[in-house]
Amino acid sequence: MKPIRLDGHSLTRDRLVAVAYGAPVELDPDALRDVARAADFLAEQVRREEPIYGVSTGFGSNADKLLGAHPLRDELPGAAPSGRSLHEELQRNLIVTHAVCVGEPMSPEVVRAMLCIRLNTLLKGHSGIRVQTLQAMAAMLNAGIVPVVPQLGSVGASGDLAPLSHLAIVLLGGGEAFFQGQRLPGAEALRRAGLEPVTLSYKEGLALNNGTAQMLAMGVLALHRLELMLDTADLAAAMTIDAFAGRLGAFAEEVHALRPHPGQVQVAANLRRLLAGSTLADIPYHLVPRFRPWLPGSWDTDEARRLHFDIGWDWVPADQRHGRERFYQRFLPFRGGKKHQPQDSYSLRCIPQVHGAVRDAVAHARRVLEIELNAVTDNPLVFPDRQGAAHVEEQVISAGHFHGMPLALAMSAVKAAIPVLASISERRLNKLVDPATNDGLPAFLIGNEDATESGHMIVQYTAAAIVNDLASRAHPASVYSVPTSANAEDHVSMGANEARHVLAMVEDLGKVLALELYTAAQALDLRRDMINAARALARRADAVGLAAKVQGAPAPDSPFHAQFMDEVEALRRQLAQAEAFHPGAAVAAAHAHIRQVVPFLERDRALDGEVAAMVRLVASGELLQVVRQALDA
Repeated sequence: MKPIRLDGHSLTRDRLVAVAYGAPVELDPDALRDVARAADFLAEQVRREEPIYGVSTGFGSNADKLLGAHPLRDELPGAAPSGRSLHEELQRNLIVTHAVCVGEPMSPEVVRAMLCIRLNTLLKGHSGIRVQTLQAMAAMLNAGIVPVVPQLGSVGASGDLAPLSHLAIVLLGGGEAFFQGQRLPGAEALRRAGLEPVTLSYKEGLALNNGTAQMLAMGVLALHRLELMLDTADLAAAMTIDAFAGRLGAFAEEVHALRPHPGQVQVAANLRRLLAGSTLADIPYHLVPRFRPWLPGSWDTDEARRLHFDIGWDWVPADQRHGRERFYQRFLPFRGGKKHQPQDSYSLRCIPQVHGAVRDAVAHARRVLEIELNAVTDNPLVFPDRQGAAHVEEQVISAGHFHGMPLALAMSAVKAAIPVLASISERRLNKLVDPATNDGLPAFLIGNEDATESGHMIVQYTAAAIVNDLASRAHPASVYSVPTSANAEDHVSMGANEARHVLAMVEDLGKVLALELYTAAQALDLRRDMINAARALARRADAVGLAAKVQGAPAPDSPFHAQFMDEVEALRRQLAQAEAFHPGAAVAAAHAHIRQVVPFLERDRALDGEVAAMVRLVASGELLQVVRQALDA
């Protein structure tokens, strides 16, 4: 893979993702000159015995203690000198005592992203770290050494201290790391890669572990995956709309121009593209038959008998049309599967408003993360070139850029948005399987003429369970600060927890969307096949043959019988003259690809493998790639 050049200024989310998944890095020479200038400045201030936080003083609640010339215990009779200066010991101790995270290791891509972020921020030349230390870190990353970083331990200020210490301790020859598929002591991983441990100099421990790299890495990778899910959610919604023979007016461009939230406008446009060419959407009410259970006498040809359904309509007699005469001039007086109402339920009609609001929350988080990617987040900050400085405190400034609240609050909003997207998806899925709401499709999307089959019933249960779990995890961690460091760090962000939650929740969101697509594909088959079965019947039969599918027909000697037959004939002509009914081109491409993975459910069978296959299909992005190719064709 082509190396990603890091210079402290131009790291993007896409470049970070590339490094996370294996791309090497190279360090910009101009940036390294700035790094060297700050390190030389810091060394000169130490030579002058200037008091500088974290360099010649202790950390946190020890900030009021100045370092001596050597360890006090060296003055004891017979003491053997440690051979390490107090400045070196301060930085080393900072790393080895702070690497105390617990839990399962973070994934390799998260750890690689953390290393990349740390390198990039230190290249801005305001941290005082030496060039050779950055080069050693880059060599470790490029060699494929992945430090073992347990997931739990950061409070998000002063940055991600504990997890970043797990990164740095391997650089010192401690801790553990994965290398070439093995979990090894850090020193052994370095040895096998042909690398030497590093001895830290002034402020280098603080530069390495004081920053927001964990929350930023997890946030960027979460959004990278979530953006895939946003497009997948629009696709799932579009397939469900076609399966419902839904109404498209709610997605019209002029409608959303009146309330132009960016995400809302984008989703409406996406739906229009995905549904372009559909002859199911906006179909006249009377052309949509409703499901009836298959019976041996339902069809009169061998080909038709292979269908797994029967179809039918109810006729609306003339004496029941009072006040609705105008409606029945436009639509024939037959009640089939599609309810006689001009608007669909909220889970269909309000897709742009709901999906769009989630997109807007993600867009805000994206802006925050993009700023953070090229920000300095350690403390104190070194300004070696500051003009007119009267003393060192004006050139080495203690501030609070390590505080993760900008990221934490952005992730809080995303964390709240994920269950919203999952919830509306589950509501659409539920609407598809419920015969009271699915506009004439069979209960649980299965013929079930023998009353032995459950179809997609329990698919909805699984989606409901995941939605509940996501909702229970959506409480913002950022609102609950627990002070640390003997109250020297008395307000923290909990941003690492927030980003870790989001990263895990995105995966579960994908599972809900996969379940909707799995169910919508089944519903789409049924809707399309039922309408086309009516069309085939109309093309080969006279009005009498179609009339047999209509309930409420008057007796032949009734004065309404002639009117009934005229109206059945009008229905027959419209069906017979129509082209074969089909979904939008992009939805059709997605449906066809799904059918390569899982077949139509004609009879109950084991679904566990199919559900797992659908989850993989969504998570991989393969299904979206097929759709994008169809849209570009």
